[in-house]
Amino acid sequence: MSTRLYYHQACQEHDTGRGHPECPERLQAVMQAFEDEVFGDLIRLEAPEIDLKAIENTHRADYIETIMDNVPSEGRVYLDPDTSMSPKSAEAARRAAGAACDAVDAVLDGAARNAFCAVRPPGHHAEAAQAMGFCLFNSVAIAARHARNRPGIDRVAVVDFDVHHGNGTQHSFANDANLFYASSHQWPAYPGTGMAQDTGIDNNICNLPLSPGDGSDPFRKGYQDKVLPALRAFDPDLLIISAGFDAHVRDPLASLNLTTEDFVWVTVELLNVARDCCDDRVVSCLEGGYDLNALAESTAGHVRALMTQ
Repeated sequence: MSTRLYYHQACQEHDTGRGHPECPERLQAVMQAFEDEVFGDLIRLEAPEIDLKAIENTHRADYIETIMDNVPSEGRVYLDPDTSMSPKSAEAARRAAGAACDAVDAVLDGAARNAFCAVRPPGHHAEAAQAMGFCLFNSVAIAARHARNRPGIDRVAVVDFDVHHGNGTQHSFANDANLFYASSHQWPAYPGTGMAQDTGIDNNICNLPLSPGDGSDPFRKGYQDKVLPALRAFDPDLLIISAGFDAHVRDPLASLNLTTEDFVWVTVELLNVARDCCDDRVVSCLEGGYDLNALAESTAGHVRALMTQ
């Protein structure tokens, strides 16, 4: 079966302002990487716009209303010092969540083996009633709960290798024993969450804090010794990946020293677990990554692994 690639121009038109690291050029770099002939077999689809009611499985209705009411007709409005909206931002966030949910349906229906959502804004910092860290709607959390509406899908896992802890996803999952969240991330770093002792209601939270300067060896050992065994023990029916590439050695926003090969390695390891636990059913969504060349290289390696493993 094929790998699906979701994208929409609205996600590139989400304008965060001059000099902002979470910039439209990120998606441009990613999509240019996919122009290589090795990606010719990707099934390319436009990200659909999710119905606002569907977002209520993760976000409070009053929060969603506030987001939609504050979309500017021009310029931008700031929800916090780092998180802003321009005229296309709400559509972009709805399409990011819509891509994740459509990808889940395609994978569960057998129309695709797996999928990658090349979308922005990212989502893993967004909590039930708070935008933060460049994020408006938590696409992976929305998609995980969307999946649980499907017959036979009881347990959904999210694994997040973005350099920043996904506080929003942990916040959403911690008290639901049938949702699993694992995160490798730099500590200390924004947003200051993700302690190793945070284990959720039923060991359904698994955090792997890494120290500034850590590279391949602690990252891979942490996955082999902690994250992958915890994921296997959870035994998900579906795996969703929060694919952030800002732990790369060249990324300007953090201080981990991973390489493109590390992202390929962790992708392959996660696919091996998915093969054993959930019939290869994997959906991946772009999160961070702020050095354009490193982002393009790492995303290309990640998606190539989705296509070939």
